[in-house]
Amino acid sequence: MRYCKKCVMPDTRPYLKFDDEGVCYPCRAYEKRKQTDYNKRWEELERLADKYRGSNGNYYDCIITASSGKDSHYQTYVFKEKLKMNPLLVNVDNFSWTNTGLLNLDNLLERFGVDMHTLRLNRKVVKKLSRKAFEKELIPNWYWDKVVYAYPLQVAIKLGIPLIVYGENTSYERGGPITVDTPSAIEQINNDVVKPINWDYWFDNETSIKDFNPGIYPASAAIKKARLNPIFLSYYVPWSSHENYEFAKTMGFQSLDDTGEWKREGLINNYDQIDTIGYDVHPWFKFIKFGHWFNTDYASLYIREGRMTREAAVKYVLENEHKLDRKMLDDFLNLVDYTEEDFWKVVDRFANRDIVEKRNGEWRLRKNVEEALRKGGKVKP
Repeated sequence: MRYCKKCVMPDTRPYLKFDDEGVCYPCRAYEKRKQTDYNKRWEELERLADKYRGSNGNYYDCIITASSGKDSHYQTYVFKEKLKMNPLLVNVDNFSWTNTGLLNLDNLLERFGVDMHTLRLNRKVVKKLSRKAFEKELIPNWYWDKVVYAYPLQVAIKLGIPLIVYGENTSYERGGPITVDTPSAIEQINNDVVKPINWDYWFDNETSIKDFNPGIYPASAAIKKARLNPIFLSYYVPWSSHENYEFAKTMGFQSLDDTGEWKREGLINNYDQIDTIGYDVHPWFKFIKFGHWFNTDYASLYIREGRMTREAAVKYVLENEHKLDRKMLDDFLNLVDYTEEDFWKVVDRFANRDIVEKRNGEWRLRKNVEEALRKGGKVKP
């Protein structure tokens, strides 16, 4: 295990690679922005919009995959107001909502005057599969995330809307198996956010594939026949989650700090993934298995953008990355019908003891891992 010398990302992030100088490829990808002609790319986006604008007559021009978040505000602004298109927003409803998230959802729809198609998943199925995925693989959001990737394509095929707009190419921007800066999101399902697990792994005597219909990714033949063209907006503009937040605020978006609803313990910001409560327990499990999650991701982005020094990022990660917010945990326990005691029994089974250790009853990075993080290099035995 080793850490990037520029940011605070470890190579335990699946598929993350370093160059000979000990720098991760997302850091190198960010450096390439200086040589990228974003004016030319914007012109490409305008030509793409010209191709699809009005192609369905008075019907929708494109689909935007949306939540109630800062990025959804920015995406909708670009396509509705700058490119003058008529988008349909497609959304998968949350298991539970924050009041702030609901306010932002209303703001998104009213501020931009758009329609939204929202899928409310079968809660019985969600609870059952979340519990099973938690127990078997420590990936309780597997089904919900699978639906987020699959369902917009299902809608696009059924409604005849070939252009599908996604925000960030997380694999390229943050680290993953897709290392090419591409406008096409056709391979997004392979970005390792959703582990490639066969459906029959989850089935039992009470469930079959028909119970999971919204999560069935369309066959390549169906995608080709419908001439689907999913794209990443992050290819066409210099993507920044923080700048999207600053922009969204001018459009009426509110953070948890703005509403005063909830101060999430240990998280470096209070504006990302704020529409729901217990969802982030799943990403927290990355800390148990790989030694990093939310703060490492965002601190690395902040370092690349010059918003934070590596020294400050290291300090924040060491002090906070292990923390699991109480409200998040309670909401998750309610979803999967678990006691806290039994929750920790499951978590302990998956803990990577080469990376984390129990100190004062909490899982923390091992001392030698902490030292490698400080120095930006390999972990010594």
